Amino acid sequence: MKAKDILKNMKPYKPGKGIEEVKKEFGLNRIVKLASNENPYGFSPVVERELPKLIADLEIYPDGYGTEVRKKVANFIGVEDRQLIFGNGSDEVVQIICRTFLEPGSNTVMASPTFPQYRHNALIEGAEVREVPLVDGHHDLEKMLQNIDEHTRVLWICTPNNPTGVHIDQDTLQSALERIPEHVLVVIDEAYYEYLEAENAFDSIAALNEYPNLIVLRTFSKAYGLAGLRIGFGVGHPDVIQILEPSREPFNTSTVAQAAAILALDDQKFIEETVEVNHRNKKALMSFCEEIGLPYYDSQANFLLIHLPCSGDEMFEYLLTKGFIVRSGEALGLPNTIRLTIGKKEDMQEIQEAMKQKLASVQSQ
Repeated sequence: MKAKDILKNMKPYKPGKGIEEVKKEFGLNRIVKLASNENPYGFSPVVERELPKLIADLEIYPDGYGTEVRKKVANFIGVEDRQLIFGNGSDEVVQIICRTFLEPGSNTVMASPTFPQYRHNALIEGAEVREVPLVDGHHDLEKMLQNIDEHTRVLWICTPNNPTGVHIDQDTLQSALERIPEHVLVVIDEAYYEYLEAENAFDSIAALNEYPNLIVLRTFSKAYGLAGLRIGFGVGHPDVIQILEPSREPFNTSTVAQAAAILALDDQKFIEETVEVNHRNKKALMSFCEEIGLPYYDSQANFLLIHLPCSGDEMFEYLLTKGFIVRSGEALGLPNTIRLTIGKKEDMQEIQEAMKQKLASVQSQ
């Protein structure tokens, strides 16, 4: 058997340590996971209440077209039904885009570091990946545009960016879109859209009317807390969606996920309340960082990328012993940092004390 040559040098996605694994390893009774940018407040109580009713007719395939959830999402964001494509998380929409547009001889442009699945899926399809380093956590859009040529098929823009959390403002992104050739599909990944606070945030849905080569990605995995059900979507011009659909696997979103997403959209009170608490706890973490002299990127997401006087791995390992799972920046391409999901107030206070202890140890060495 012969697999693609590119796969010989690629590694599968490695998720962070699991809660039970850490409990067993360190003999701890309680673990707080702050590594995957999940909603620490769970998901809508409306979904939780109705969930038993959703687990029915499991012997029947789901609606492959997602008719009801399609209508719901289209109405909620103000687009036509035919402008949507659904995936097993927005991750799968990334894969669908790569499968559709990328091949040997083509290239794709992205920031570095950013969401790693852009690069991963592009390489599998045999495309050349052109990565442009971030500048102070931000996309360097000018250099990204300079990397576009006649063979460029896809330009990836993650805003707020994972793992730095910074966003691209309205004027900057509008200016870039005006100069991107029509033969390039522009993907704006807004997985953390619900957490945006900035007044000058780009209105991507409105921009769809002006740029037919634009597709916007969103997900129910973050603010909506449905990561375990895996459902996300892309929004674009009907012609783009029609091109993508043959690359989508049939029945790729489950009946339960579709129904839960509909209920979750109806409970905007849950989103508003948990996002507001997240903002408060994030600001408290920023203040803590400023007090003890730790630089950070001004995040518009539900996490903070913190710069350290030691390696991210070292802080990661220490926090594990204290019952906290975070994400080391070493694995993200940002040495001497950790990416810390914003958790509940009491958990954030505890992890800040643990970080203080570690930093005091580092400074005394």
